[in-house]
Amino acid sequence: MEEQIQQALEVLKRGGLILYPTDTVWGIGCDATQADAVARIFALKRRDDAKSMIVLLDRPEQVVRWVQEVPSVAWELWEAAEGANPLTLILPEGRGVAENLLPAGKTLAIRLVQNEFCKRLIHRLGRPLVSTSANLSGEPTPATFDQIPAVIREGVDWVADTSMEEPSATHKASSIIRLDRDGSFTILRA
Repeated sequence: MEEQIQQALEVLKRGGLILYPTDTVWGIGCDATQADAVARIFALKRRDDAKSMIVLLDRPEQVVRWVQEVPSVAWELWEAAEGANPLTLILPEGRGVAENLLPAGKTLAIRLVQNEFCKRLIHRLGRPLVSTSANLSGEPTPATFDQIPAVIREGVDWVADTSMEEPSATHKASSIIRLDRDGSFTILRA
């Protein structure tokens, strides 16, 4: 695993795109602070750049670095979701990431990742990792590596060894909840 992490890290640091397994589905990723890399993902997926993408963090204490204020209910939701279906929270006022990751409302979608490869990679990178499903926009999300379109596999700069996929991966997208400053929330995907 260490060799895979080192290879991915080198690609990310130079603004490249990676294809990697997460605790949900295979993802296309980049350093979330590099706007050119984020733009490449939008182009590769043929995705409207007005839409947002999520970022992965390796531990809860990192969240406060990337959003202005974390509603207290966020911690309770992440704790309740631990060990269950992975949970992405859309938090108000993202900061420190590429501007093209922040939609008009400046929100930032964050998931605390459980996949060991991702956790170690993000820890070494020291910044959030963009994660978006490895499909063309509007197409079904691939459940396995073999279902990832060739255009996606060929459009990234590095592909993780398929043996890196953990048996515990859910093979489905995370639940998504949008939180407002006042603690109110909207479930966008269960």
